[in-house]
Amino acid sequence: MKDMQYQNIVAAIDGSKATIPVLTAAVKSAIQNHAHLDLLTIEQIGQITDGYITDKTVSSDQTYSLVQATEERLEDLKMRAWKMGLLDVSIHIRFGNPKQVIAKDFPKDHHNDLIVIGTTGLLSVERFVLGSVTNYVNRNALCDVLVVRTEDNN
Repeated sequence: MKDMQYQNIVAAIDGSKATIPVLTAAVKSAIQNHAHLDLLTIEQIGQITDGYITDKTVSSDQTYSLVQATEERLEDLKMRAWKMGLLDVSIHIRFGNPKQVIAKDFPKDHHNDLIVIGTTGLLSVERFVLGSVTNYVNRNALCDVLVVRTEDNN
């Protein structure tokens, strides 16, 4: 098997304890491959309430505040990547189903050839109801997937 040279890497950032390990692995891979790095966060419209998926109407002010807070968090992570030596970094916020966006939509739109994703994110109950995003991405991605293991693997 010949060595793969990645050009466009996407790191799926979910705000969990896996965020920093995922960022670190993605930055290292991007530096080794002289690749561009996309930092991607998906915001879901529906959320888990008492174990059930609910659609809550969110005002435009709440949406704006959410996007602003998420953008600030991603900018902080972008600065961490710069401090690690990677300057070719972009940030992205998408709305929708994380499974579909991470595995197919975003890599197709941005020509990513590697997805870096963590093993944690959802709580055990949420994972049972919704299924693991990581498992779905690993099985259905349009490109290679690097799964970063963390200490918190429920």
